[in-house]
Amino acid sequence: MTYKLKIMPNPLALLPLANSLVVAIAYDRLCTFEFGIATEIFALPRPEMGENWYRFAVAGVDAGEMRAAGGLRFAVDGGLELLAEAGTIVIPGWRGVDAPVPDALVTALKAAHARGARILSFCSGAFVLAAAGLLDGRRATTHWRYTEALTTRHPDIDVSPDVLYVDAGTVLTSAGTAAGLDLCLHLIRRDFGTEAANRVARRLVMPAHRDGGQAQFITQVVPRAHESGRLGPLLDHMRENLGADHTVAALARRAGMSGRTFLRRFESATGMTPARWLLAQRLGKARDLLEETSASVEEIAALSGFGTTGTLRHHFRLHLATTPAAYRDAFGKRAANNEASHQ
Repeated sequence: MTYKLKIMPNPLALLPLANSLVVAIAYDRLCTFEFGIATEIFALPRPEMGENWYRFAVAGVDAGEMRAAGGLRFAVDGGLELLAEAGTIVIPGWRGVDAPVPDALVTALKAAHARGARILSFCSGAFVLAAAGLLDGRRATTHWRYTEALTTRHPDIDVSPDVLYVDAGTVLTSAGTAAGLDLCLHLIRRDFGTEAANRVARRLVMPAHRDGGQAQFITQVVPRAHESGRLGPLLDHMRENLGADHTVAALARRAGMSGRTFLRRFESATGMTPARWLLAQRLGKARDLLEETSASVEEIAALSGFGTTGTLRHHFRLHLATTPAAYRDAFGKRAANNEASHQ
């Protein structure tokens, strides 16, 4: 008989968070999938992450028996008083974009936000944050089906319909359904560094970071079969040459298409124009280098295709609302410290 030895990765020596308690709200007609994301990420035992992983609890919004979508009955750990103890609060969708948000929930969220708790929303959960006034003057997102409604009802919110998530500091919003996973992985990366996020992503069998925005999932998820053979190698070429001047004419010639056809099929396949896709790749490369290397900002600007530090800083301010130095301080330092503690 042959035995296979299951080798577990060494636990990470994660630095402790100031408050590791994550509280997810639950409500009658609970969005089951979105709630499942919160429990999968924050409630699942993860011995490979060491002793300083998140703690998890569930706060009930409604009195009496509550049922999830599909009729499942569930129990909770307590009521909205749990939000006063949380370092992070998750709003896993809402029972309807037209459903009123209870005053007690609004009050509890405002109080939690005022004392510095982070609040995450998945999908339609953004409407709960909007009802509490926590998105006013901020950039936010929600499922593409609801972005127009969110914009119309709450004109003070800068709604971004074409992203998977928005990190506005202590208030974070994600797009439709599965984008909640992307947001959670981003938070893990922010809290514990790249290796922690990569380990969770591997266990989920998904990429640690998905390129592009939710527009790519509206009508067509992947390129048509007869186009993928041309666009796939082209995308690889662009990734390998981030600093090149990729004009539409040159890219179209390389793909063997007319300029108009190329633009139409590129946007259909990726959800973005070539220029926006290339910018996303450059930003991703720069973020990776800031997190994982000690290269100077000047070197990173060159390696990521921005060319100059001024251009790099401009795009970080515009798209990430931070600077390269501040980003490295927030993400790279924690990753480096976690790595040093693990050695």
